[in-house]
Amino acid sequence: MPVRSFEPLNPSTDVTTTRTFLHEVIPVTGSIISGTYGTWPNDDNIKNYTHGMFQSVYDYPYLSSSANHIFDLTVGYATVSAISASAITQNAKKINMYNEVAQVLQGLSGSSVRLFEPDLKLDQSGTLDTAFFVTFSRLLTKDQIKKNSFSITLGLGGWTTPFAETKVLQDALARVNGSNTNNTIGGDYAVLYDNSSGTGSGYGVVFYQAGIAVISASAFLGISDFSSGAVVGNYSVTQSFETASISGSCDALRHRIDNIAYNNTTEINSSIYFCRVPHNKFNYSTNPTYVSGSKIRVKEVASDPPVSYITTVGLYNAANELLAVAKLSEPLKKTPSDELIIRVRTDY
Repeated sequence: MPVRSFEPLNPSTDVTTTRTFLHEVIPVTGSIISGTYGTWPNDDNIKNYTHGMFQSVYDYPYLSSSANHIFDLTVGYATVSAISASAITQNAKKINMYNEVAQVLQGLSGSSVRLFEPDLKLDQSGTLDTAFFVTFSRLLTKDQIKKNSFSITLGLGGWTTPFAETKVLQDALARVNGSNTNNTIGGDYAVLYDNSSGTGSGYGVVFYQAGIAVISASAFLGISDFSSGAVVGNYSVTQSFETASISGSCDALRHRIDNIAYNNTTEINSSIYFCRVPHNKFNYSTNPTYVSGSKIRVKEVASDPPVSYITTVGLYNAANELLAVAKLSEPLKKTPSDELIIRVRTDY
């Protein structure tokens, strides 16, 4: 049994940690959301549920094993909304959806659910009490949405030509360093403006870690045919919230989403170990094939210095139990005249 040789690591000089953020551009075109797979509103990549509280959007017909979940859509309003009334279609469910999302993302204000606001003040003035909710899949957002990268293009034209006029909502003022954002129990969030300079009123907010966009119904005010159908006729966005089901309002919103784009974020935490190889150690190999007939294979002359080739680094705990193994891309020559430092990184 070969004898193992261990070289201790000094935690103060040989170990350090780093954090790296990787970003991917995520484009979601309106053609996937509505129109590519089947005929609106019965698209094959849209899944509605018997409870009728939200619908799911996939990048392929959802019954296919190749389908990936992109996001969920729902609508809701607070009890203080001018729309809220017992006669409204699915009134209780719409209130419940608003309260559920608001409480998860913003918590309570006293004993009441804190309402959304189209600003960063959290003072419960000028609240955003009637909204669409877009909850993005963790498959796409990863750890979070990158600040100052989110945009959603909405169609404001007539029902038959919704994108003849568009409005782009974007987190124009948010910065990666956290400026122009606020923080609640749901994580960091920023205001969605309809211009790149971030002026005027906000039309919603985006929560970065949660991956949820809250879009105010006011973004569609002034459109007489926000939704349309052979049976129901033309409805404004307010009328849609009042008379249509949650799925019906989500269908109308899908018809008016031209594009969604953002950068996701993957956070990689790393521990880096600087494994030092002194000149007088690790000059021999414990590999049984290192010797042949009691002679070192890599030596031509008996008086030559020993030579070894490092291919693997093992990280052990204090009890000399192997915890991790690192492989070098190619063997590293080691002789008594060399001292080496091998950098080993573990990601998690």
